[in-house]
Amino acid sequence: MPGGGELWTEELSSEPRASLYHNFLSKEECDYLISLAKPHLKKSRVVDAETGGTKESSGRTSSGMFLKRWQDWVVRRIEKRIADYTSIPVEKGEGLRVLHYEVGQKFDPHFDYYEIGYETKNRGPRQATLLMSEVEDGGETVFPSAVTAKSGSSRGGCARRGALSVQPKMGDALLFWSMRPDGSLDPRSLHDIILCLPLERKSLYHEELASLSRNRITGSHENIVAELGI
Repeated sequence: MPGGGELWTEELSSEPRASLYHNFLSKEECDYLISLAKPHLKKSRVVDAETGGTKESSGRTSSGMFLKRWQDWVVRRIEKRIADYTSIPVEKGEGLRVLHYEVGQKFDPHFDYYEIGYETKNRGPRQATLLMSEVEDGGETVFPSAVTAKSGSSRGGCARRGALSVQPKMGDALLFWSMRPDGSLDPRSLHDIILCLPLERKSLYHEELASLSRNRITGSHENIVAELGI
């Protein structure tokens, strides 16, 4: 069971399907993941559509690293919890990935899937994403086209008018699906990470490769803030 208090779910959007799991991780779990990842962070990259490889991009300015799957008993416990709530077996996934957004860093609007017919050697459409983090202002995940469950749901201080904006909070997990229940891609899953102000934000996400679909998680902390507890 999570150690951050009572776990409860808030439905945010029907398109894309999005829910916020409050208290998914404990502060201790967040701090531990940060300590594992911090010494190994490297500049984030994006997929090169021409080569299928990766490249640096001015639209994505974070840093990140991968933990090994089943790296230790704490990571194993978190992976099992993720599997329970996403219904995607741990063995179908990659290791946990940690992302770090410093002050002023961002990730421009993007999808977490590839267009039908486009595949790379080790990648496919990401099926779901979990995020967790905490900052004073900014660093929100914004869905400009989402059909929200209720007006003003989980909006942060930098939310755009009419957009679903999720303020990062330590230990909370945002689960959203880039694909509809019938397996088709959901264009309303377009999202971005807005500039972090004035603290840093870190995020940890878990990528699942099940039927060429991937699942991502993200987390956060205070001065070195992280989603999903980094």
